[in-house]
Amino acid sequence: MREREKVQKLLRPKRLIVKQMSITEYRYGSLVLLKSDLLQKAGKTTHAFTTRYGGVSKGIFKSMNLALNRGDSSLNVEENYQILCENLGFKLSDLVFSSQVHEDGVRSVTGGDRKENLFDSPPYSADALITSEKELPLVVFTADCIPILLYGEDGDGNGTVGAVHAGWRGTALNIAGKVVRKMREEFHCLFESMIAAIGPGIGSCCFETGSEVAEKILKLPIQSASDYIGEKNGKTHIDLKGINRALLIASGLKRECIEVSEECTKCYGHKYWSHRGTKGNRGAQIAVISLTAGV
Repeated sequence: MREREKVQKLLRPKRLIVKQMSITEYRYGSLVLLKSDLLQKAGKTTHAFTTRYGGVSKGIFKSMNLALNRGDSSLNVEENYQILCENLGFKLSDLVFSSQVHEDGVRSVTGGDRKENLFDSPPYSADALITSEKELPLVVFTADCIPILLYGEDGDGNGTVGAVHAGWRGTALNIAGKVVRKMREEFHCLFESMIAAIGPGIGSCCFETGSEVAEKILKLPIQSASDYIGEKNGKTHIDLKGINRALLIASGLKRECIEVSEECTKCYGHKYWSHRGTKGNRGAQIAVISLTAGV
């Protein structure tokens, strides 16, 4: 997707924005983050989709690598997290992670899920996290898979946030719809309050796959599933971001309350980590969201 050239100053020093449709790019010196305009306007969360820019990692991990277990220096990774947390107002010790397994597990987390050590493996697996606790940042890792951040509130204005890692397997299992259902059942989120932001991930231009994946997609509970499946040079191509948006709509979200980054992580391999683009020799970006205290 083309980035607009218009750059305007914000009140915070050295902070610039570049508009990308409904996703805005924020620059804090060399650190580049993306944020949802709708989530920003709601004013109830702190969130971001990270990029490869703004960290201290070297070599193939240059520079903002946030993967915890792919061979990068632990000192550099921890410093990268410190840089990110300082700019978002998080405490490193508050971040909550999960072991992602490309399935459809959704875990409701509390402060007890914080890790004492950044590099400790979580004792559970889940590809989506939700919470109603404030100042508890939820983290999912991606490097071509689709990150989704959600916000919703009940009839009394109490908020809930969610962070989703949707690879093709999770997408085929409708993990996005399951997160919406759990947010409604457990925290009584109202459809009309729910907002979703779909961050940078591999586009249909580059997600070439086998016919068995298309067969699974065609079974999903969305209208015109075939519209998200195409052919290029005799190969099957699938629009994972479009499918997840359709799944969110089928789950009850309003179309106008879903924002989608159109940037493809493989096409923009200089800006985002791409598993396919690097043949697996890569770091990872994260999507993170937290309920803001005092609102």
